[in-house]
Amino acid sequence: MATTLSDATWRPPEEVTREQCLADSEAVLAMADIPLKEHEDLFRIQAVGLDWDIGAQIYEPEDPAKICVGADGKKVGIYLLSGGDGDFKTMAPVARLLAGKFGMKVATMTYPGRLYLDDPSRHWPGDTINPDGTIRTPIWLTGEHITPDQYEVITDTSIRERYGTRTVLHAKPGSVFWDRLAGWPAAFEEGGKQVMARNMPEDDYSIFVHGHSTGGPFVFMLSQRVPNVAGVMAIENSAFGFINEVKLAKIGSLGAIGDFEKIVTETKRTDPFYELYIRTWRDKARYVGPEKLGQDGPVALMRLPMVIEEVMERWEAAKMQPQFKCEYTVSTNIEPSLEAGARASAERMGLNEADTEALVQQFLGYGRELKGPDAKPVPPVMFCVAKDSRDHGVESYKTLVMPLYAEMNPAPKTSLVHFQAGIHSYWNALDELPVGIAPSVVKLWFEAVTGGYFLVEER
Repeated sequence: MATTLSDATWRPPEEVTREQCLADSEAVLAMADIPLKEHEDLFRIQAVGLDWDIGAQIYEPEDPAKICVGADGKKVGIYLLSGGDGDFKTMAPVARLLAGKFGMKVATMTYPGRLYLDDPSRHWPGDTINPDGTIRTPIWLTGEHITPDQYEVITDTSIRERYGTRTVLHAKPGSVFWDRLAGWPAAFEEGGKQVMARNMPEDDYSIFVHGHSTGGPFVFMLSQRVPNVAGVMAIENSAFGFINEVKLAKIGSLGAIGDFEKIVTETKRTDPFYELYIRTWRDKARYVGPEKLGQDGPVALMRLPMVIEEVMERWEAAKMQPQFKCEYTVSTNIEPSLEAGARASAERMGLNEADTEALVQQFLGYGRELKGPDAKPVPPVMFCVAKDSRDHGVESYKTLVMPLYAEMNPAPKTSLVHFQAGIHSYWNALDELPVGIAPSVVKLWFEAVTGGYFLVEER
């Protein structure tokens, strides 16, 4: 029997203690495993006049009768999206807990271009920047490869304080690389909608979405474009792009940890649409540093050689995933770049003025909520943050993020849960927590979905 709005009394806690995280981890990992079937869903779509191959990994109980049913009486579907560096393998630890312990059907999607289509393992070979000078580039379509003549290699030190020295590629006008970087946001939208429609049809499933880190703005965007998305489970999950844009100006380029003083040095990103950022070990360092500060305090600097070794070990393990990024245009709402990408796509397709402006508005809509009487409201949101998270401080949620959601019309239901353990990649192993705080997180999600937190009145 479905729970109605009037008898849905479950509310999330404001805080989950470390002791509770430990207890949840032990309890969830001890639960009987539900036999699962996993398979890749690889399909081709068309967007902005181009073909794109989209990949997702599907996790579901072997026995359909074991699929979890939520408070609304529908089967529970989960859509997971990684952050700035991964593919569907990134979210596998979380997916297996959701499906294998609680019986939810899970789809983990890869951003367009991120899946290594040249090998069934999907493991990217080598490093992002190899000793022979070759550089890893996206594969948006099976058999299509970006060649060095399609880009310029740029060494960027403009935001060195946050990133160190960055390597970025600038696509050349008229190249396939240029066309792909201009049009991929539309491919992401269409791919995300189809992943959910193919695997979690509207009549049977309510879908709950989660986008880790940079994935957050993308799942918020999809939440209004997929009819049966019923909620956003937002742990370490950034908000809409326009909110991130404001947040950058408030918390600064370095973020913050605990009570340590934050340093505000960056106010706005200006990445052009034709830029691809190539990640290196530096991107592991910029998270490991703050995490060690939060866990150990300044004494961590006295163990710097060990910290450096940990950084390099993390990078070695991460190299098989894509480790390149072009999502800032959406995730931080860089409107001039979104518009320029739309106009470049329109010019390639030979669109007339009216259709060009429609495409521009489509792209500009990716960074903020849809408004108006015909727009689907933003569904309920449960924000969660980990203790040692650099970019997701509790205060920034209380004073900036949640007030901006409250200003939306209609304003979605929101809440904030502060875990007293864990790091940004909340499934990473920590002392006494073999899968980080992920077991505690998924238990909370299960309670929210079955307890009626995400139920809303019919409009």
